[in-house]
Amino acid sequence: MTEAAPRRRARGAGGGAARRAERTSVKIETAKYIERNIPNFEILNEEALEIIEYNADTILEEVGVNFVDNPAALQRWRDAGADVQGERVRIPRGLARKLCETAPAEFTQHARNPEKSVVIGGRNLVLAPVYGPPFVRDRNGGRRYATMDDFNKFVKLAYMSKWLHHSGGTVCEPTDIPVNKRHLDMLMAHMTLSDKPFMGSVTEPSRAQDSVDMAGILFGKEFVQNNTVMTSLTNINSPMTFDDVMMGSLEVYAQNNQACIISPFIVGGAMAPVSVAGTLTQVLAEVLAGIAYNQLCRPGAPAIFGAFVSSIDMNSGAPTFGTPEASLVTYGAGQLARRLGVPFRSAGSFCGSKLPDAQAAYETANSLNMGLMSGVNFMLHSCGWLEGGLVADFEKFVMDADQLGALHGLAKGISVDENGQAMEAIREVGPGGHYLGCAHTQANFKSAFWKSDLLDYKPFEQWEEEGARDTYALASNRVEKLLATYEQPALDPSIKMALDEYVAEKKASMPDAFM
Repeated sequence: MTEAAPRRRARGAGGGAARRAERTSVKIETAKYIERNIPNFEILNEEALEIIEYNADTILEEVGVNFVDNPAALQRWRDAGADVQGERVRIPRGLARKLCETAPAEFTQHARNPEKSVVIGGRNLVLAPVYGPPFVRDRNGGRRYATMDDFNKFVKLAYMSKWLHHSGGTVCEPTDIPVNKRHLDMLMAHMTLSDKPFMGSVTEPSRAQDSVDMAGILFGKEFVQNNTVMTSLTNINSPMTFDDVMMGSLEVYAQNNQACIISPFIVGGAMAPVSVAGTLTQVLAEVLAGIAYNQLCRPGAPAIFGAFVSSIDMNSGAPTFGTPEASLVTYGAGQLARRLGVPFRSAGSFCGSKLPDAQAAYETANSLNMGLMSGVNFMLHSCGWLEGGLVADFEKFVMDADQLGALHGLAKGISVDENGQAMEAIREVGPGGHYLGCAHTQANFKSAFWKSDLLDYKPFEQWEEEGARDTYALASNRVEKLLATYEQPALDPSIKMALDEYVAEKKASMPDAFM
């Protein structure tokens, strides 16, 4: 589904000022979202898929799911034909899948800079940063509670990162701002410090409405109602519980045509069975119920099949990442999402390490590559994740963001056009020669190989002379350099003023609350 790009709006003198500012601003290169030219890795055969789908319907019909503290949701389900007893909803076989048919297979999420809009679904992969950690870490300051200043820095780094397509949402949790007001500051940061797509708040239905209202100021109310300008993360309280806060936020977004990621939160062995097939069955049942409810709120509203899955360390109880079991679930969930006909969200820069060290690198590499190969369409947490998601790390953010470039390169696949075949080069060089100076190399050397902006490939002597810096030190220097050269993208001053007024009025309307 392709939608019209938002038009730039000029409001009196403000429009001219914005255009003048844009002409003089620094251009930040952002790669287009990934369009895969490689096959998805499909691990389940037809028989296995049919068994999992049948069992998921059995769960919905016989066990049911809970919609707690939400009478309106229970009534929607009754009206749709479900068996509702108390807060337990049992969904007749096939009903949930039938309701999901109105969810689009792909959709455009518009950015305020139309050049950075993304298409979510199909063969595409959109990369977004880490989401939700209460702590941050950097090489100089160590581990500490996140602040709004940290949040702003992450938004700036995401804006300046070539391979990130999306600004994300709660990149870290700014604990120095009252809980009931911090969503306003976070939204302002995404809207003003970046021009990439962003996510809305889900921590309370009124905060979801604030997100919609502020997006209406940024894009225009009519545009927001007719187009998708936000994604939002709707976590299911696995196993099989849909709480009123998450569902209340989902209702707001769905009714306003904004996208919801319906995402079970699975730690295998704790919130789902220890077996891969059992976990996939529960994930599918929860997603079917969630997307079906999303469509009951507004048929045709964009919805994304989410699968956040980790295993558990049976000795400590801590979640583990980058494991074979998590990969198997992710590969299988991708197949189930494609059969359901909706976009797929999973994977990320997952690791359990306390530092951006070898453990973090191994686990992150496993997690990122499984995301690419499993057919993920929206990858939240693609950079910056540390310590099982408790920490957003500045150095790891730029390390991961750099590696996302490798995913872009791999996704291109192998070209066998005339240039890709390189027959003229092989004829030119012949036996015993070299290709460094041949015409084909000269024509292609700038784009032939992906090049890291971070890793060190210098000879030992030069590396030693420059301080023998490891990747951690190089990443720290890159963070400093990016933040020092950041320039804010142009925004119509009248829109900025309207956003400021909205935030000031909302904050003044309620006392601070830290719970």
